Parts: sequence; C-alpha cells; structure tokens
Amino acid sequence: MMLNLIDKIGDWNPQLFRELKGRLKFFNVAIAVATSLLLQLVVFLYQLREFPDNKYSLVGTYCRLRKVYETQQNQVFQQFIQPPITDINDFLSKNFCPQDQIDWQLWWRDHFEYIFLTFSVIFVFTLLVAGTYLLINDLAKEESRGTLNFIRLSPQSETSILTGKLLGVPSLIYLVILVAVPLHLFAGSSAEIAFSYILSYYAILVASCILFYSAALLFGLVSRLFSGFQPWLGSGAVLFFLFTTMLIASSSNNSLNNSTAWLRLFAPWDTINYLFSNWLNVYNDSPLNNLEFFYLPLGKNIVSLVGFYLLNLGLCSYGILQALKRCFRNPQASIISKRQSYLLVGFCQVMMWGFSLQSWRNNLRFNEYVAQNLIFLAIYNLGLILSLIAVLSPHRQDVQDWARYRHQEVSSRKNVWQDLIWSEKSPAILAIAINLTIVAIPWLVWISLTSVFDTEHSENFDRLKVLLAIALSISIIMIYATIAQLILLLKTPKRSFWAIGTIGVVTFVPPIILEFLGISLWKHPTIWLFSTFPWSAIQYSGATTIFMAFLAQLSVLALLNFQLTRQVRLAGESATKALLAGR
Repeated sequence: MMLNLIDKIGDWNPQLFRELKGRLKFFNVAIAVATSLLLQLVVFLYQLREFPDNKYSLVGTYCRLRKVYETQQNQVFQQFIQPPITDINDFLSKNFCPQDQIDWQLWWRDHFEYIFLTFSVIFVFTLLVAGTYLLINDLAKEESRGTLNFIRLSPQSETSILTGKLLGVPSLIYLVILVAVPLHLFAGSSAEIAFSYILSYYAILVASCILFYSAALLFGLVSRLFSGFQPWLGSGAVLFFLFTTMLIASSSNNSLNNSTAWLRLFAPWDTINYLFSNWLNVYNDSPLNNLEFFYLPLGKNIVSLVGFYLLNLGLCSYGILQALKRCFRNPQASIISKRQSYLLVGFCQVMMWGFSLQSWRNNLRFNEYVAQNLIFLAIYNLGLILSLIAVLSPHRQDVQDWARYRHQEVSSRKNVWQDLIWSEKSPAILAIAINLTIVAIPWLVWISLTSVFDTEHSENFDRLKVLLAIALSISIIMIYATIAQLILLLKTPKRSFWAIGTIGVVTFVPPIILEFLGISLWKHPTIWLFSTFPWSAIQYSGATTIFMAFLAQLSVLALLNFQLTRQVRLAGESATKALLAGR
C-alpha cells in the first residue's frame, strides 16, 4: 500500500518520490515509530511521578480539604503561639488526604495540560532543529557526490524540486511527530484547551517549518565554503536562536514594546504562551496582549494575532523561496537582485517602524516613541545595508562584461542609469543609494510629523541636526559601498574576503579604538562624526560642525566614485581589447 502511495507521489513530484523512496525503508520507519512511542511513554510516565497516593498531603493542591486546614494553619500562625503551631504541623505530617477527597478530575486535567505543553515544545525543537540539520546535510552530500548538478539540469521546475526537498528530506522527522499527534490532541482535549487554539498552534508550527526549512536550503546553497561543517553550523544557529528567544519569553521582563518584537515573532514561543497561558507557568498575562502594529491592536484577539504571525512568516518564506530559485539553477548568481533588494528594504522598514509605534505607552510623547527605538533601528538598518553591499556588489568579471557591452546600446546615457538601477552586473553604488533613501524616508516622515503630534516640545527638537545626522550616516555607508566595489574590481585573489574584512575593519574598529583611548562623545564629538555611528555625537556637536563633517565626507565619496568610474572604464577597455585580440 505504501509503495503504491509513493508511486502516485512520484507522478506528482519526482523529486519527492526520490527522497521518500530513499528514506522510507522498513527499518528506518520502525526506528522512527519506536522513538516516537518511547518518547510518549517517557513523557506520560514522567507526569505520573506526581500521582497522588495514600500519603498525599492534606494541604496538597488537589486535596478538597486543603482550604480548611490552610485556614486553621494561617489562624495559628497569626497568633504566634508556638505549641499550636507545632501541633498542627505534627498533625499535617502524620495525617493524609483521603482518596475520596482528592480532586482527580482537576489532577488529570492539569497533568494532561503539562503533557500537551511538553509535546508542544518538543515538536518545535525537533522539527526546526533536526529538520534544518537534515536539509543542510542532504544538500552537502548531494554537492559532494556531484548529484546536485544533475538535479539542476533536470526538466523539473525549481518549485517542484525544492518542494520535494522540503517534504521528503525530513520525512522521518514528520513521521515521529505524526505518531505523537494523537496523544497531543487527546491531552489538549482532556486539558479543556479550545480546539481552535490547538489548530492555531499547528498552523504556526507549519508556517515556522516552511520558513526555517527554506532558510536552511538557502544556507546550504550559499555556504559551500564551510564544507562538512554546514549542517552543524546551520542547526546550531537555529538551536541557539530558539533557546535564546525561549529564555527571553520566559523572563519576567519580556515586553514587546519596541522594534525587537519583529525578531521575536520569528520564534513561536510568544504565540505559544499567548495561546496557552500556563506555558512554563511564567506569566499571568502574555505580553502579546498589548502588541500593536502602527497603533493597530493585534493582541486583542486570536484571529488578528495569529493571522498577522502567519502573514509575516508567509511573506518572509516567499522572499526566501525567490532567492532559492535564483541560486538553485545558477550557484554564481547573487542571492537577490537589485529590484528585490528595494522590496526587501521597504518591507523591513514597514515591519520595524510598525512595532516601534505602539500607542498603549501613552505616557511617552510621539518623538520619544522613536527615540527609545533609535538604537534598534540603527543597528538593524546598518546590518541590513552592509549585507546588501556584500550581496549586490558585482565582481570584476561581471563589471567587465557590463562595461564592454554598454557602448552597444542605442541610448547610451539613458541605459547607463537604468543599468545602474536594475542590472545585476553593473556597480551597486546607485542601488545602495536607493536603498539608503528608502531607509531614510521613515526618518524624514518622523521629523515632519514631530511638529504635528508633539507641538508642546517641538521647539526643543533640532530638526536640522537630525537631518544632518541622517545625511552623515548615508554618506559614510556610501563610502563603505564604494570601497567594497573598488576592492572587488582588483585582480588579486580572494577579493570577497578582502572586501568583507576591509569594511568590517573600517566599520567597527574606529569606534573601538576611540573607546579604548578614552575619547568620549561629549568631549570630542567631532571625531565621532566620522565614525560609523555619527548620530551618537550630534547632541554634543553644533550644526556648523556637523555640516562641515558632511562636506568632508562628500569630498571623500566624490573622489572614490571618480576612481571607481575610472576603474570601470579601464576594465571595459581592457576586456574589449582582449576580445579583439582573440579574434
């Protein structure tokens, strides 16, 4: 029967047929089923360790006489009379709750809830960590055996192949989970958990698997340099992320009133706690109840919260799948195109700013909403733009090809600008500038709206300084992008390594050196204006000083771009001469 099912699957998706046929062997299936059953038995027996016996305490949680004896005990304690205290303690230690006074229904309800929550956590770690490891390891094995290139050349579509990988490679993990689902559902039903909440949990789990598995496949395709260490690195990163976010979610100070809420939503812990309030017995109330997105109260009902969660994971998974399609057929292609980078940066700004503005913090003024999130927004955007510089900047051969064929266009000047914006082989300087403009737009809107929403304190808000700080940040990032592109045009080997190393040094080493030398912001703000974080020194600097620093950076940027234009022209000329000489 199973073979017939697999044959039917083969007609629908040959790649899935290939994966299932190699994994669903009798021995493998037996081990997976036995492991799942053994895990269920261990979890169930672990909960039975607290089964009330004939020596169950009179003040135990499930003894119906508990309130009577606790009342007497409290009355004696309030009188501070030593002999009665000793007498009642002796009585409680020598007498036990009668079996007919134990609330068995409540005991089973609570412990079935513990079983349900235990499996809810186990499902997350097993599916996301083990599944990530299997997918990355499978790609690494395919690459080492050389079979991955045959798969690329197959007539199947990228979607069909990737779907087959996502469904087939972790199939034994799916089997382990599916065998445990009946007990999980029974425990949830016995714990009187609403079936809609259980279905919401499963929907979140499936969406998380799609996101993490897609990211795992993408990581496996673009991280060939790590060789056999790839699976451990990828699954270790997922384990670290899940464990860290679980610790944050279980802490007492775990508010979601800033832009970090978006990162937290990639892990399912906060939503699990929202659905099942007794998870880890940490909160009386989930922080998601107050969650807002551009002042929209997402946490007021389960439909809006779970719907937004699934929408967020769905959009991110779709973006990763688009990157997978680009990299699968052509391993040398960049992860995303310039067009996709504009959409990515715009999406990130919407999500980060959406969680930065939450109206329930009504004790803060409008500009303070953003001020509290300034450091998070700056770090997010810095990491995002630096990553785009690494991804979008083409190498020497691509720039040579673009420069060589550029003069063949009819409308040369017009097509040059179009190529700089859209073409993947053209230098990425203009594309980075467009992405920086997208990042700057929300800040400009914030500056303009401050006078509208905070009229009482708007006179204390120096808009000119903030505008200059934004201009300084844009110019310094543009300088980094130009330096990276110049390094990638060199003829030296390992240009990517040198470009990443150089940008890393100029980005993070100067602030570290300034701190080490004791050059503080408030004493020497001018020096900090030329670092990666110029906005940290604007409050200690005058507008004239900031403007002069901006002019200095513009001069450096102009010289670097002049050199870049010259290098691109020389590269194109040399490529053209080499082509003519070859003829």
